[in-house]
Amino acid sequence: MVLTEAQRTVVENNMGLVGTVMKEKLNGGSALSYYSYDDLFQIGCIGLCKAAATDNGIGCFFTYAYRVIWNEICDALIHATRHISKEASFDDGFLTSISAKESIPSAESLDLKNFLNRTLKDAPEGMRKGLSAALLMAEGYSSQEAGDMLKMSANVARSLASRARRYLRDSPEYSQLVGGLL
Repeated sequence: MVLTEAQRTVVENNMGLVGTVMKEKLNGGSALSYYSYDDLFQIGCIGLCKAAATDNGIGCFFTYAYRVIWNEICDALIHATRHISKEASFDDGFLTSISAKESIPSAESLDLKNFLNRTLKDAPEGMRKGLSAALLMAEGYSSQEAGDMLKMSANVARSLASRARRYLRDSPEYSQLVGGLL
Protein backbone atom coordinates (compact mmCIF):
# COMPACT_ATOMS: atom_id res chain seq x y z
CA MET A 1 0.00 0.00 0.00
CA VAL A 2 1.46 3.31 -1.06
CA LEU A 3 0.44 6.35 0.96
CA THR A 4 0.58 9.93 -0.18
CA GLU A 5 2.55 12.47 1.83
CA ALA A 6 -0.67 13.78 3.43
CA GLN A 7 -1.74 10.25 4.40
CA ARG A 8 1.68 9.53 5.91
CA THR A 9 1.38 12.70 7.98
CA VAL A 10 -2.05 11.57 9.24
CA VAL A 11 -0.58 8.17 10.18
CA GLU A 12 2.36 9.76 12.00
CA ASN A 13 0.08 12.13 13.90
CA ASN A 14 -2.23 9.32 15.03
CA MET A 15 0.23 6.57 16.02
CA GLY A 16 -0.90 6.84 19.64
CA LEU A 17 -4.35 5.69 18.55
CA VAL A 18 -3.03 2.14 18.01
CA GLY A 19 -1.85 1.98 21.61
CA THR A 20 -5.17 3.41 22.80
CA VAL A 21 -7.13 0.74 20.93
CA MET A 22 -4.96 -2.02 22.34
CA LYS A 23 -5.16 -0.65 25.88
CA GLU A 24 -8.96 -0.32 25.78
CA LYS A 25 -9.81 -3.49 23.86
CA LEU A 26 -7.26 -6.11 24.92
CA ASN A 27 -8.09 -6.93 28.51
CA GLY A 28 -4.93 -7.64 30.42
CA GLY A 29 -3.12 -9.33 27.59
CA SER A 30 -5.36 -12.41 27.56
CA ALA A 31 -5.36 -12.35 23.77
CA LEU A 32 -1.58 -12.32 23.59
CA SER A 33 -1.14 -16.09 23.64
CA TYR A 34 -0.41 -16.38 19.91
CA TYR A 35 0.75 -12.86 19.08
CA SER A 36 3.07 -10.73 21.14
CA TYR A 37 2.17 -7.16 22.07
CA ASP A 38 4.57 -5.90 19.38
CA ASP A 39 2.95 -8.11 16.73
CA LEU A 40 -0.50 -6.77 17.57
CA PHE A 41 0.86 -3.21 17.60
CA GLN A 42 2.24 -3.70 14.08
CA ILE A 43 -1.08 -5.18 12.95
CA GLY A 44 -2.80 -2.13 14.43
CA CYS A 45 -0.40 0.14 12.53
CA ILE A 46 -1.39 -1.62 9.32
CA GLY A 47 -5.00 -0.87 10.24
CA LEU A 48 -4.10 2.78 10.80
CA CYS A 49 -2.48 2.93 7.36
CA LYS A 50 -5.58 1.36 5.81
CA ALA A 51 -7.74 3.92 7.59
CA ALA A 52 -5.59 6.78 6.29
CA ALA A 53 -5.68 5.36 2.76
CA THR A 54 -9.46 4.82 2.70
CA ASP A 55 -10.66 7.84 4.67
CA ASN A 56 -13.04 9.93 2.59
CA GLY A 57 -12.86 13.00 4.84
CA ILE A 58 -16.47 12.75 5.97
CA GLY A 59 -16.78 12.50 9.73
CA CYS A 60 -14.15 12.17 12.40
CA PHE A 61 -10.95 10.38 11.36
CA PHE A 62 -10.30 9.28 14.94
CA THR A 63 -13.58 7.31 15.12
CA TYR A 64 -13.11 5.76 11.69
CA ALA A 65 -9.48 4.81 12.33
CA TYR A 66 -10.33 3.37 15.76
CA ARG A 67 -12.78 0.91 14.13
CA VAL A 68 -10.40 0.00 11.28
CA ILE A 69 -7.53 -0.65 13.71
CA TRP A 70 -9.73 -2.76 15.98
CA ASN A 71 -11.11 -4.73 13.02
CA GLU A 72 -7.59 -5.43 11.76
CA ILE A 73 -6.52 -6.73 15.20
CA CYS A 74 -9.71 -8.82 15.48
CA ASP A 75 -9.09 -10.37 12.06
CA ALA A 76 -5.57 -11.34 13.11
CA LEU A 77 -6.79 -12.87 16.38
CA ILE A 78 -9.53 -14.80 14.56
CA HIS A 79 -6.96 -16.09 12.09
CA ALA A 80 -4.71 -17.17 14.99
CA THR A 81 -7.60 -18.95 16.70
CA ARG A 82 -8.43 -20.85 13.51
CA HIS A 83 -4.79 -21.76 13.03
CA ILE A 84 -4.54 -23.09 16.58
CA SER A 85 -7.81 -25.02 16.28
CA LYS A 86 -6.64 -26.61 13.00
CA GLU A 87 -3.53 -27.86 14.77
CA ALA A 88 -5.64 -29.44 17.50
CA SER A 89 -8.60 -30.59 15.41
CA PHE A 90 -7.31 -34.05 14.62
CA ASP A 91 -5.65 -34.85 17.89
CA ASP A 92 -8.63 -37.08 18.73
CA GLY A 93 -6.47 -40.02 17.71
CA PHE A 94 -9.17 -42.51 16.88
CA LEU A 95 -9.13 -42.26 13.08
CA THR A 96 -5.46 -41.34 12.89
CA SER A 97 -4.67 -44.60 14.66
CA ILE A 98 -5.85 -46.41 11.53
CA SER A 99 -3.31 -44.78 9.24
CA ALA A 100 -0.56 -45.04 11.88
CA LYS A 101 -1.04 -48.80 12.13
CA GLU A 102 -1.49 -49.40 8.37
CA SER A 103 2.13 -50.30 7.79
CA ILE A 104 1.75 -53.46 9.87
CA PRO A 105 -1.90 -54.50 9.60
CA SER A 106 -3.07 -56.35 12.67
CA ALA A 107 -6.26 -58.30 13.13
CA GLU A 108 -7.72 -55.42 15.12
CA SER A 109 -6.98 -52.82 12.43
CA LEU A 110 -8.40 -55.11 9.74
CA ASP A 111 -11.54 -55.56 11.84
CA LEU A 112 -11.75 -51.78 12.27
CA LYS A 113 -11.33 -51.22 8.53
CA ASN A 114 -14.03 -53.80 7.83
CA PHE A 115 -16.30 -52.07 10.33
CA LEU A 116 -15.64 -48.66 8.75
CA ASN A 117 -16.32 -50.04 5.27
CA ARG A 118 -19.60 -51.63 6.48
CA THR A 119 -20.55 -48.42 8.22
CA LEU A 120 -19.73 -46.44 5.09
CA LYS A 121 -22.01 -48.66 2.99
CA ASP A 122 -24.90 -48.67 5.49
CA ALA A 123 -24.74 -45.02 6.56
CA PRO A 124 -27.14 -42.37 5.24
CA GLU A 125 -25.87 -40.24 2.33
CA GLY A 126 -24.82 -37.26 4.45
CA MET A 127 -22.98 -39.51 6.89
CA ARG A 128 -21.20 -41.34 4.02
CA LYS A 129 -19.76 -38.05 2.83
CA GLY A 130 -18.65 -37.23 6.36
CA LEU A 131 -17.07 -40.65 6.88
CA SER A 132 -15.27 -40.31 3.54
CA ALA A 133 -14.01 -36.87 4.51
CA ALA A 134 -12.89 -38.12 7.95
CA LEU A 135 -11.05 -41.07 6.40
CA LEU A 136 -9.29 -38.81 3.89
CA MET A 137 -8.26 -36.42 6.67
CA ALA A 138 -7.05 -39.36 8.76
CA GLU A 139 -4.86 -40.38 5.83
CA GLY A 140 -3.16 -36.98 6.02
CA TYR A 141 -5.11 -34.92 3.52
CA SER A 142 -6.05 -31.40 4.58
CA SER A 143 -9.72 -30.46 4.80
CA GLN A 144 -9.23 -28.41 1.62
CA GLU A 145 -7.82 -31.41 -0.25
CA ALA A 146 -10.53 -33.73 1.11
CA GLY A 147 -13.18 -31.20 0.13
CA ASP A 148 -11.76 -30.92 -3.37
CA MET A 149 -11.74 -34.71 -3.76
CA LEU A 150 -15.33 -34.95 -2.54
CA LYS A 151 -16.45 -31.85 -4.49
CA MET A 152 -17.35 -29.73 -1.46
CA SER A 153 -15.84 -26.80 0.38
CA ALA A 154 -13.23 -27.31 3.08
CA ASN A 155 -15.63 -26.03 5.76
CA VAL A 156 -18.34 -28.50 4.72
CA ALA A 157 -15.81 -31.36 4.66
CA ARG A 158 -14.58 -30.43 8.16
CA SER A 159 -18.15 -30.16 9.49
CA LEU A 160 -19.27 -33.46 8.00
CA ALA A 161 -16.13 -35.20 9.27
CA SER A 162 -16.85 -33.91 12.77
CA ARG A 163 -20.40 -35.28 12.62
CA ALA A 164 -19.07 -38.60 11.35
CA ARG A 165 -16.65 -38.86 14.28
CA ARG A 166 -19.54 -38.28 16.70
CA TYR A 167 -21.60 -40.87 14.79
CA LEU A 168 -18.77 -43.40 15.16
CA ARG A 169 -18.22 -42.65 18.84
CA ASP A 170 -21.87 -43.51 19.54
CA SER A 171 -21.48 -46.98 17.99
CA PRO A 172 -20.89 -49.76 20.58
CA GLU A 173 -19.15 -51.93 17.97
CA TYR A 174 -16.72 -49.12 17.22
CA SER A 175 -15.97 -48.63 20.92
CA GLN A 176 -15.12 -52.32 21.27
CA LEU A 177 -12.88 -52.32 18.21
CA VAL A 178 -11.05 -49.10 18.97
CA GLY A 179 -10.68 -49.82 22.68
CA GLY A 180 -7.82 -52.19 21.90
CA LEU A 181 -6.16 -49.89 19.37
CA LEU A 182 -5.88 -46.67 21.37
